[in-house]
Amino acid sequence: MTWGTELWDQFENLDKHTQWGIDFLERYSKFVKERLEIEQTYAKQLRNLVKKYCPKRSKDDEPRFSSCVSFYSILNELNDYAGQREVVAEEMGHKVYGELMRYSQDLKSERKQHLQEGRKAQQYLDQCWKQMDNSKKKFERECKEAEKSQINYDRLDNDINATKSEVEKAKSQLYLRTHSADESKNEYAAQLQNFNGEQWKHFNVAIPQIFKNLQDMDERRTVKLGETYRSFADVERRVVPIISKCLEGMVTAAKAVDQRKDSAIVVESFKSGFEPPGDYPFEDYSQNLSRTGSDNTISTPKNEGGVKPDPKHSISKTAKNKLWLFGKKPKAPSLEDFSHLPPEQRRKRLQARIDELSKELQKEVDQRDALNKMKDVYEKNPQMGDPQSLQPKISETMCNMEKLRSEIHKNEVGLPSQEPWSPSQEPQPRHPECLCKHGEDVLRCWPPLQAPSHEPEATHWPNTCF
Repeated sequence: MTWGTELWDQFENLDKHTQWGIDFLERYSKFVKERLEIEQTYAKQLRNLVKKYCPKRSKDDEPRFSSCVSFYSILNELNDYAGQREVVAEEMGHKVYGELMRYSQDLKSERKQHLQEGRKAQQYLDQCWKQMDNSKKKFERECKEAEKSQINYDRLDNDINATKSEVEKAKSQLYLRTHSADESKNEYAAQLQNFNGEQWKHFNVAIPQIFKNLQDMDERRTVKLGETYRSFADVERRVVPIISKCLEGMVTAAKAVDQRKDSAIVVESFKSGFEPPGDYPFEDYSQNLSRTGSDNTISTPKNEGGVKPDPKHSISKTAKNKLWLFGKKPKAPSLEDFSHLPPEQRRKRLQARIDELSKELQKEVDQRDALNKMKDVYEKNPQMGDPQSLQPKISETMCNMEKLRSEIHKNEVGLPSQEPWSPSQEPQPRHPECLCKHGEDVLRCWPPLQAPSHEPEATHWPNTCF
């Protein structure tokens, strides 16, 4: 079906329909715009969320627990997912929304042109009809005037009282009116023939062609909508494989959570290397009391010199509160040799420092070897350079190597063994202190105690607090 033949008389309705089509196209364009704005906002909020829960951190703050590492992996995958949402928004903006807006402008211009052609053709047909109608009305008037002249002539011709001049005058008037009527008739016939021809061309040539152009335009609009619908879905479909990989990465990160590994990291992070404290001895304060044979109390065995409390297990009253697990402890000082840490943590810190210094030493050794090779090349080929110019750099490198070796030796000397700590391995300070550090270091309470002056000096085994 074509609009030109089926809708030849529906110009106004086609005008309204084509306008509705453009309005619908612009409405869909607005929908796509709001859709991509939602994608942009969604991607921005996701990136802000990732940034909030994954702040910048130093190398020492890198997560060690598998649950933390997996969480940061999930955040990275979520950040990539947000990037794909941005890609969706960008593709929608260029390939769908931008294309729709350009096509809408072209469609408006084309529709305006076709409607102007239709109105112009209608105006020309109306002009032809007006000319034909004017000639028709003129022919009608001339005929009526001729009839009046005919009646007047017949009346005078039959009137015996009418003079000859009056009859001749009426006859002449009749001739003029009849001649004018004939001319008007011929003009009306010509205008009518011309109008019929123009009307036939209008409804069989001009209007069908214009309506066909409008139909083609409207069908192209419909096709364009279908293409943009498909593009709208294709934009989403193209990122699905990458989004699937992001989701697979999240699942992989979830599977990487290892509770036993995390428990081992806790042991590694907080193990002090101390041995558990021994039993406290019984302190008998009734030794100096006199006993009689009739007393029913249980006497305590006496030694000649009196029972001397074991200095390893005695404790003073003033220091008991300091042994409380959740007592307030002063912040541990940060010492360069890590002597403020328990043996196990100190060993790990020193070993890490030794490894780092060893890497720096290896770099200096490699640099020294490279300089020596370059010096040999210069000595064999003086034109390439002066060998003595490299001597200051070689000396500086050797000096750095000696410093690093000295530093490594100093740390190796202070490196404690991995055997459990005992009181004979490390002297106890006379003043009690509590050193606590939380995080990567051990949370430790170390309260060596000093008994009051009237009692033998008492010390307590170091206690590890978690």
